[in-house]
Amino acid sequence: MSEYHYIMMNKPRGCITACKDEKHKTVMEYLPSEFRSILRPVGRLDKDTEGLLLFTNDGHFNQKLMHPEHHIPKTYFFWALGTLDEHKKEQLTQGVLLRGCSEPTAPALLNIKETAEISDIRSLINPDQQPGILKNPTNTSVVSGLLTITEGKKHQVKRMLKAVGCYVVYLKRISVGNLFLDASLCPGTYRALTADEYHSLLNFSYNELDIPDNSNFPEMHLRNS
Repeated sequence: MSEYHYIMMNKPRGCITACKDEKHKTVMEYLPSEFRSILRPVGRLDKDTEGLLLFTNDGHFNQKLMHPEHHIPKTYFFWALGTLDEHKKEQLTQGVLLRGCSEPTAPALLNIKETAEISDIRSLINPDQQPGILKNPTNTSVVSGLLTITEGKKHQVKRMLKAVGCYVVYLKRISVGNLFLDASLCPGTYRALTADEYHSLLNFSYNELDIPDNSNFPEMHLRNS
């Protein structure tokens, strides 16, 4: 690993996954100057999505994680307006047809965590979106869960949930393969991957997939926080 760098960041909301941009703050601005010219993000997260984002200058490593043929799963935690009954769960796990696509999504894993009311999750909603979202009645149903996908379509998690009548108001990537976001990283901070973490990603097998629990992420056990 000596000639290459492998970085894990807890991406904050409000910045875009790009090396530079004239209008928006980028994830690169959270890295020291000596890294900005050599590292590149591995994949991308939307501006309003937070959580695990990797950086490297190793093209082989980047290709291994991002090429569709490798099917590296990524797990996201969400809060969404709406409900998820058994029929909707089945649609999401077996594959759902997204608008503009001719084929359904690949099978996914879904673990429903909690149901609540929109007033319970006010602090998690992006301030820019609050005026519109909070126009809903305070007792509007919301649901949280973990969704694991193996594809990388644009806005895929949001579009999948929208296809079954739910609207995502909070989204955080928790893991890539079996690499979990370090819960000690505050938004906008980062650290190097350990050798074990590097090898677990490079040698990942879907049969060994672990789904993170809610012990280290307060967003995932709202009523107990």
